[in-house]
Amino acid sequence: MTNTNPFEGLITPSDYEDDQKRSGKRDTWSNPLRDKADKRLPRIAGPSGMVIFGVTGDLARKKLLPAIYDLANRGLLPAGFTLVGYGRRDWSKSNFEDYVIKAVKAGARTDFRQNVWERLAEGMHFVTGNFDDDQAFDNLANRLSELDEERGTAGNWAFYLSVPPDYFSDVCHQLQRSGMAEGPGNSWRRVIIEKPFGHDLESAKRLNNLINSVFPEKSVFRIDHYLGKETVQNILALRFANQLFDPLWNSHYVDHVQITMAEDIGLGGRAGYYDGIGAARDVIQNHLIQLLALVAMEEPIDFTPEELQAEKIKVLRATTPVQPFSRTTARGQYSSGWQGSEYVPGLREEEGFDPKSTTETYAACTLMINSRRWAGVPFYLRTGKRLGRRVTEIALVFKDAPHQPFDAGSRHAQGQNVVVIRVQPDEGMLMRFGSKVPGSAMEVRDVNMDFSYSEAFTEESPEAYERLILDALLDEASLFPTNEEVELSWKILDPILDYWAKSGQPEEYPSGTWGPESADRMLARESRVWRRP
Repeated sequence: MTNTNPFEGLITPSDYEDDQKRSGKRDTWSNPLRDKADKRLPRIAGPSGMVIFGVTGDLARKKLLPAIYDLANRGLLPAGFTLVGYGRRDWSKSNFEDYVIKAVKAGARTDFRQNVWERLAEGMHFVTGNFDDDQAFDNLANRLSELDEERGTAGNWAFYLSVPPDYFSDVCHQLQRSGMAEGPGNSWRRVIIEKPFGHDLESAKRLNNLINSVFPEKSVFRIDHYLGKETVQNILALRFANQLFDPLWNSHYVDHVQITMAEDIGLGGRAGYYDGIGAARDVIQNHLIQLLALVAMEEPIDFTPEELQAEKIKVLRATTPVQPFSRTTARGQYSSGWQGSEYVPGLREEEGFDPKSTTETYAACTLMINSRRWAGVPFYLRTGKRLGRRVTEIALVFKDAPHQPFDAGSRHAQGQNVVVIRVQPDEGMLMRFGSKVPGSAMEVRDVNMDFSYSEAFTEESPEAYERLILDALLDEASLFPTNEEVELSWKILDPILDYWAKSGQPEEYPSGTWGPESADRMLARESRVWRRP
């Protein structure tokens, strides 16, 4: 596939910077393409740079660096965009460029173009140091000041903490001590942090207090990469751009909601990291509860970050776990079994995992939202590893019609109506409803109406990290959880985790199945079943 720049011929940041140089107006920069009245215009970041701490880690190599190149290749970064890596390795600029180009060629979604690479590489630099090294951070501060002059970054820097949370304190302290947390004049400084955002409510509060003691909340961008997925954002379009769904999106018609994130892989080499975290902390607290908020929230006044976040917070405040947890939750650990055509080992047989560990690889829970719209509608959340297939979806299962003029035999092949939003891997939406089977008899059978992103649109969806990095540079915080959202999520999940901590060993389930039997019993008690994607 030949890559073409869809914005070729438009005014670019470099063109605008040239005009600024000629006019002598270098102190104030506004992007002429970012006219908020026309959302069709491309969103191009203004003068800025990014420092990545932990740039030699897997996340940066596999996701961040390819995403930055793809943004540049799509014409969405300013000509003077500058990338600074910080790490322990004694690298020169050339060493760093070699590392980045390998990551780009291995992971970029757009075609490699030499002219784009050369332009991006001009702004690449590396600073060597540890996180507790005062002199190294002073060197970094001096280097950023020099780059502001050399590259025209105007003092605007985003600090990406691609490091474990244990190091957040050291990095934030050093950024504050060295003066890098605040920029000169009207410039901005922002910090981007990766999950996990704590391991319970108290640790999340401590982490938020630490971050906010250095950076104001408006300058903190917490990455939940699921919120950067195109299909997740389409939840808002589906709900609020179509009169078709809104009248049905409530407890009068919806029987229950299932939110599933299933993986077909095991822990692999991450056993040591995963032990003590588990499926609920790793996925439910952030990804699935955020999906719940988007599905259940009321219509915002507009799509500004403040209004979107306000509506999500209202939902999370109204959300509670359903008790007793012995009946409304389930957890498990995968055992050996057949994953497709391959026989795979069980969790306790994997290298680096404590056989006595109570860390779950499958978690399911029942939540209720105490609001007029959703009163009485259970939200079932589940996630697990070594399940039947890889899939993430949201399924709204509707109540049966109050009156059926059909005899029982004519509807034996019909189930409940369902609207399914597929987040991955086959992004799209499915509606299941009853239809008459051709023939002389009145027989009703389920049929599917299927919409696929890949078939409906020729445009390629940007990767989640592309969208989120660009939004952070543009100060668009709609897709980033606030500290209050994070704390409310832990407040919902903590009682379940506390109960599990006192409940001994999780139930085993064979690899390649859909989880422990307790998860099926959890729904069967309410005469419901899990949907099989």
